[in-house]
Amino acid sequence: MSSSVSSKLNFFTFTGKTKILHLTWLAFFVTFLVWFSHAPLLIAIQESFGLSDQQIKTLLILNVALTIPARIIIGMLVDVFGPRKTYSVLLFITALLCFAFALADSFEMLALTRFLLGFAGAGFVIGIRMISEWFPAKQMGLAEGIYKGMGNVGSAVAAVSLPTIALLVGGDDGWRYATACTGVIALIFSVIYYNTVTDTPIGSTYFKPNKTGGLEVTSKVDFYFYLLLNIPMYGALGVLTWKVLQLGLLTEATTHIIYGMLGGLYLFQCTQIYKVNAEIFETPVDEVMQYKFKQVAILSLAYAVTFGVELSVVSMLPLFFKETFAVPVSIAGMLGACFAAVDVISCPSGGWISDKFGRKKSLVILLAGASVGFFLMSQINSDWPIYLAVVVMMGCSFFTGSAAGCVFAVVPLIKRRLTGQIAGMVGAYGNIGAVFFLTVFSFVSPTLFFITIAIGVAIAAVACILLDEPKGAMAEVMPDGTVQMIDVH
Repeated sequence: MSSSVSSKLNFFTFTGKTKILHLTWLAFFVTFLVWFSHAPLLIAIQESFGLSDQQIKTLLILNVALTIPARIIIGMLVDVFGPRKTYSVLLFITALLCFAFALADSFEMLALTRFLLGFAGAGFVIGIRMISEWFPAKQMGLAEGIYKGMGNVGSAVAAVSLPTIALLVGGDDGWRYATACTGVIALIFSVIYYNTVTDTPIGSTYFKPNKTGGLEVTSKVDFYFYLLLNIPMYGALGVLTWKVLQLGLLTEATTHIIYGMLGGLYLFQCTQIYKVNAEIFETPVDEVMQYKFKQVAILSLAYAVTFGVELSVVSMLPLFFKETFAVPVSIAGMLGACFAAVDVISCPSGGWISDKFGRKKSLVILLAGASVGFFLMSQINSDWPIYLAVVVMMGCSFFTGSAAGCVFAVVPLIKRRLTGQIAGMVGAYGNIGAVFFLTVFSFVSPTLFFITIAIGVAIAAVACILLDEPKGAMAEVMPDGTVQMIDVH
């Protein structure tokens, strides 16, 4: 192992692996900046085009719809082509789509470009693989946590800066210049990233999947488990389709066609997965090369109830505070934003806790803490002092974000050559969780919503008891046929 990997993590330097960490979280930051560039400008966009509230809601749904399958696709691409090329190309394409959105002259063009920009939300997966190549297992949690926490700030920066830019430019086209600015940043950074990073330290091997088209599994039971784990992804896309139908922007016939296409895509994916894994039905995989797919399934559930909850709670908190405590809209918005802002501290903290005290134990305890936190949030009412409600919310956010950081402290320690695809599946479940909890919220009161979350997180905490603590080493085959053992503890 090279000295650049074995030395300590010093966040305040810009050399070796720390340089890679900084450039990669910045790439993630830029993708989130572009992905959420429309959200703070929706009122201006609505006025510019004369859009209905239903059309605005449709843009919000379309913005996240493609991210679920995109994270799976990007995970495959990064494992095959490497993080450097994949991130650079994604940033470049994201920039072009951003320009197309800024130049849109119809609702249809706005909708199409927002739908395609869902791919920007998949950039997160790429950095998980990049960080895993540069940092040893003992620092993996902290490094991945810093990457996730710092990158997530992109959405908050978009919310603060873009309305200001639009206001400075002025006029009906202010929002166009503001969103186009994020495209310019993505375009410039795609060139910077391509020219300043490498996929691995000098002398290290970048392990690639043996086959493409699906995740490789190492047993027959895991094959069927994998097929089952894909079903909720199509279910979430079906729910998003149903939501657009409820807005009156799809006909019943079109909706049923989309449902049929989703079913067909699932069956096609099953055939691709079988092609990739056909050999396991004839020849057992050597024990040293095996990994347990249950690790992927448990982490997917854990991420669904952490990142998925974050996305859903952040969108409803401002209204919750406004209605519960009768505070001004601006104050309610700031209080709601605090939930997401804690990510900057909580994700690295969760990763560090995982490095220090063990992956499994840390994840179980942090999830349990988040479950208690959401139960307490369900008890908040107008009789509470507002400061106490904010303290409970911030504590709840810390446990949730730390648990999310813990999840990606484990993901890179399952199977190195498949890290992108595993991160893609786990990441997709974060969006699936958001779709599920936001759908629940549309039917119940905030109190029941928080109780539902508390129960979901508690179930995930119990499931994580079945997680295997990473230990020993994982095996990968070198180009010359020899086996290399990579430490995972």
